[in-house]
Amino acid sequence: MDLQGQIIQYLATGLTLGSIYAMVGLGFTIIYNATGIINLAQGEFVMFGGLIMVFFTTTLGLPLFLSFFITLALTTGIGMLYERLFIHHPSKTAPLMTLLIITVAVSIFFRGIAMFIWGKEPYSLPHFSSPEPIIIGGAAILPQVFWILGLSLLAVILMNIFFNRTITGKAMSACAVNRVAASLVGIDVSKMVLLSFALSATLGALAGASITPIALMEYDRGPMLALKGFCAAVLGGLGFGTGAVVAGFLLGLIESFTTGFISSAFKEATALIILILVLFIKPSGIFGSAEVGKIKKI
Repeated sequence: MDLQGQIIQYLATGLTLGSIYAMVGLGFTIIYNATGIINLAQGEFVMFGGLIMVFFTTTLGLPLFLSFFITLALTTGIGMLYERLFIHHPSKTAPLMTLLIITVAVSIFFRGIAMFIWGKEPYSLPHFSSPEPIIIGGAAILPQVFWILGLSLLAVILMNIFFNRTITGKAMSACAVNRVAASLVGIDVSKMVLLSFALSATLGALAGASITPIALMEYDRGPMLALKGFCAAVLGGLGFGTGAVVAGFLLGLIESFTTGFISSAFKEATALIILILVLFIKPSGIFGSAEVGKIKKI
């Protein structure tokens, strides 16, 4: 493959990875804005999205289209159950550090459940459309890549419309600014927090279900995906949804080109190196203000 083909190939790979990191980072941002919590179990929503869809598609033999929406619904339910069981009551009195430790514990708990149900083997899914690659500029790009990019773009657009154009979205944004003031004007903060976990889980499931056909899914993929998504959220400015999305794509591109032109040994280290640099140079992130805080809109 010539240089042009390599660049296009790495670009496609980077955008694919970036779209997953963007959705995970956006999930971090939604929960952070509503609660102030860094949900370190965010990567497990991606894992559940991939493995639950494997169960319905491969094990039960349901159509791919139907399995996709059932997976989104079930993972969203897991996110809501997670909030009600582990976050709802402790969040009223426990400090943020305790809640952070709870999210770590839940992450381990979810991985244990997944290992018990699916074992340690990696799983794949049929492609959403043809598995035959499309040749563009000498690079072979799978049609699934366009599904991932399209679904990611659709999710970001819908989230933007929800937070900026709907009453419920504006209520969630109000909770992000000041939860006490929001409750004083009649907003049910508890329901908004529950909704934030539901939306975050839906985004994770969308990422997991769409990436599994080209990147195998297994029970312990969550922590690394959570790390990459967290890096995107911090890089974009923690609490700024658009920043998390842009930073997710940027992180994916940097990782892809670093792996392609330097060494694959740096693949997993890239996100950590970028995170450390950002925390040293501009802790508020690329798009964040001097004082890192919550903002009204995504």
